[in-house]
Amino acid sequence: MTDVVLETHNLTKQFIRRKGLSSPRNPFGKTVFTAVKGIDLTVGRGEVFGLLGPNGAGKTTLTKMLCTLLLPSAGSAKVCGYDLARQQGKVKSKIALISSEERSFYWRLTGRQNLDFFAALHGISKQITRQRIEEVLEIVDMTEAAGRRFQEYSTGMKQRMGLARGLLADPEIFFMDEPTKGLDPIATWHLHDFIRNRLAEAGKTVIVATHHLAEAEQICDRVGIMYAGEMRASGPVKELIGDSTLSDFFRDLVEQTMVERAGN
Repeated sequence: MTDVVLETHNLTKQFIRRKGLSSPRNPFGKTVFTAVKGIDLTVGRGEVFGLLGPNGAGKTTLTKMLCTLLLPSAGSAKVCGYDLARQQGKVKSKIALISSEERSFYWRLTGRQNLDFFAALHGISKQITRQRIEEVLEIVDMTEAAGRRFQEYSTGMKQRMGLARGLLADPEIFFMDEPTKGLDPIATWHLHDFIRNRLAEAGKTVIVATHHLAEAEQICDRVGIMYAGEMRASGPVKELIGDSTLSDFFRDLVEQTMVERAGN
């Protein structure tokens, strides 16, 4: 992989949990929960990489760290050559986060007014903002609906507006956390097609966190299998699963994990 845009070494995130009343063994009533454990990951330019795993595997926590929303407890990472911990401003200028839990839009404003606001936050000059907004609206097929209030949009339209907002600053890496959650089959197909035939072909890198096996097979060049906060395996989908299906792979992984826990 000659052109690396994302690289992590032993990236780890721990949270402190309070357990109510204290005890002699734990006088402060606290435990440490490790949500992400020692992730080593390398992703190249123009690649669609899937973070694949069940709910609670650590996919969202890892994504939030790579997007500078959470500070790592240990380890290091570089995004487009910038240090994740020391150069957060530079990292943010190179990425876009698109989540199914979209709460950052102003629901009483129109789609176009929202994009105008986000363009200002990105520091895009007023001279080119209008042209840029019309360009991204056309790309995501939202030109006709851009004058409607955001609160009137369907789930699929909100997802497309999330893509439009991400495209405004022309980032190098798109992070998508469960991007098809709540979408109907047609909207899902359009999003998959957009990822493969618009973003990837334009040389953009896409990191998709998903628990849908079929989705990973359809759109990803490589996947990383996450379970219990660990990256259990990574590589091209076909090489990773061999002659079995991803469902078989996951079943074997869960059974292996249960045996390991029983042994401990």
